[in-house]
Amino acid sequence: MDNLKMHSLDGVQRNIDLIGKLFPNAITEVKRDGKVEHAIDFDVLRQELSDSIVEGREERYQFTWPDKKKAMLAANAPITATLRPVVADSFGKDGTPGGFDSENLYIEGDNLEVLKLLQETYLGKVKMIYIDPPYNTGNDFVYEDDFAQSAADYMDNSGQYDEEGNRMVTNTESNGRFHTDWLNMIYPRLKLAKDLLAEDGVIFISIDDNEIENSLKVCSEVFGKENYLACFPRVTKKAGKTTEAIARNHDYLLSYAKSSAVKLYLPSHTDDGFKLSDEFIDTRGKYKLNQTLDYDSLQYSASLDYPITVKGKTFYPGQSYEKYLERQKGNHARADWAWRWSKELFEFGLKNGFIVIKDYESHSRIYTKTYQNCKIVKKGNGFQLEYMERTKAISTLEFIENEYSNDNSKKNITQVFDAAVFDYSKPVELLKTITSYATSMSDVVLDFFSGSATTAHAVMKLNAEDGGHRKFIMVQLPEKTDEKSEAYKAGYKNICEIGKERIRRAGRKIKEDAGLTAPADLDIGFRCLRLDESNMKPVYYTPEETQQQDMFSLVDNVKPDRTPEDLLFQVMLDLGVLLSSPIEVKEIAGKKVFNVAEGFLLACFDHDVTEETVKAIAKMKPYYAVFRDSSMANDSVATNFDQIFETYSPETVRKVL
Repeated sequence: MDNLKMHSLDGVQRNIDLIGKLFPNAITEVKRDGKVEHAIDFDVLRQELSDSIVEGREERYQFTWPDKKKAMLAANAPITATLRPVVADSFGKDGTPGGFDSENLYIEGDNLEVLKLLQETYLGKVKMIYIDPPYNTGNDFVYEDDFAQSAADYMDNSGQYDEEGNRMVTNTESNGRFHTDWLNMIYPRLKLAKDLLAEDGVIFISIDDNEIENSLKVCSEVFGKENYLACFPRVTKKAGKTTEAIARNHDYLLSYAKSSAVKLYLPSHTDDGFKLSDEFIDTRGKYKLNQTLDYDSLQYSASLDYPITVKGKTFYPGQSYEKYLERQKGNHARADWAWRWSKELFEFGLKNGFIVIKDYESHSRIYTKTYQNCKIVKKGNGFQLEYMERTKAISTLEFIENEYSNDNSKKNITQVFDAAVFDYSKPVELLKTITSYATSMSDVVLDFFSGSATTAHAVMKLNAEDGGHRKFIMVQLPEKTDEKSEAYKAGYKNICEIGKERIRRAGRKIKEDAGLTAPADLDIGFRCLRLDESNMKPVYYTPEETQQQDMFSLVDNVKPDRTPEDLLFQVMLDLGVLLSSPIEVKEIAGKKVFNVAEGFLLACFDHDVTEETVKAIAKMKPYYAVFRDSSMANDSVATNFDQIFETYSPETVRKVL
């Protein structure tokens, strides 16, 4: 059996592995602290990239700031933290308090560390990310990441707060590192977020004038300038008092794709012109009449000047036979009458119902149809029908209407809590709209500055409206509320309490409002998880530092205050098993066994496990089987363990912790 590593993904090692795939000759071995490790031979790599290397201080275009390299290290350094389930704060998928069957996640903790822990499990699985980070106005808080610490110190201090319980500091404009501190905060988080995005995924970032310039530059560096989608202005308020000469009534919604494979779900075309219907309505939708087939062209073309005969009537461009004859003789103006369609296209359109002839008192005219869901396309030397849903492009001015303003976000909060318990949240309609553009029915949506959990509210509302099964992951630092605030007076001591309660209340209201139209399996709950130090004692990570006299006190390498459920979630993180997976608890030969994802992972963390339990688990043929290192009842069980699995399920991957 192999030991689980029980720490987050090592970003540096992953980069070494990627370089090794391209340039295996650039991988070498070095000895550090008595251990042999893989490393990059930069002399070899330099030779391989000799035509591309920028030497020394040669001038080049770059975007940099103080401590940028340390911010990069912060993104790559592994941590040994874990996520512990908080069942009491969780909410069942049907709205049962304390239920733990929801596929949605609410995670309390520093988002930098949480993003690292999600790397193994959600790598490339998130379709849309939305974040509303601190705007850096001078009054907002910025997460304080101490880049001066060593990696070991950083891990030791992870999750620590100041005297008031916060890991955030006010970033005033008088601070000489005003923009630097903000960039050092956002950069590693965006680096980690990019890895979580699916190849066709999208990230949306709300930001204002203070950091829009830096946001564009840092996002272009992280996601690639070629993956820039748009910068939407968003109205914050239509009116309001101001002491300044210019009222700032908008902020921005910045959007980048993970790659060129990006997929957006464009809204249906709702042009009022599509009012007419015919015998093709079930397949082509409604249609509208275009302008007449003939027109006074800007550039006369003889190939588009031909007679059309339909039902005994003959038509000429410009409705004049005499002028048609003159044009055929070469007597035409540079711009003269012709048809908009070629003769071949017209014949195909007539045969397939795209032509309408309207009779008037003195004449008849030919018109063409445009259908909502069908069009004629060129195919080789001919034509064919193509069926599609006619969509419209997303306008960069999409969010300038009042429904997307802060006036409505305040209404949203007040409707849920009967009080304005959270300032500066975004309106539900904004988040619902971008979620509908960026996700399909079963996608995962992540918000790692979740605040009052507007994103979760929007995802549930959209699922109720279109029958979707989208899942959300909310991440929020439990920063304390001001004692003078409405939130504190209402009993909410930190932001996480607000976010969790909003999901509970909003979910119930969404289900009630939907009534019988609500999808039967609408998930209005969440699994609550909390960032904490590893479940494992230090000996698990540094066994070589353990002294002989410590051995008896460290027979069990799990901390004494940790539950089997705590261990299960750290194992799921380590093995890349979705934290939303169904979990069933069974008793086998008197031992508690977790069945995760319908037999994908079977885990038993009890002591004194007998061969009966091991054999029963092996017979279920899981992909993974996990036990505690000290769990076997005796030496005989430990000795026969591998043989039992070789007999009943040789393909099962066996792990211990």
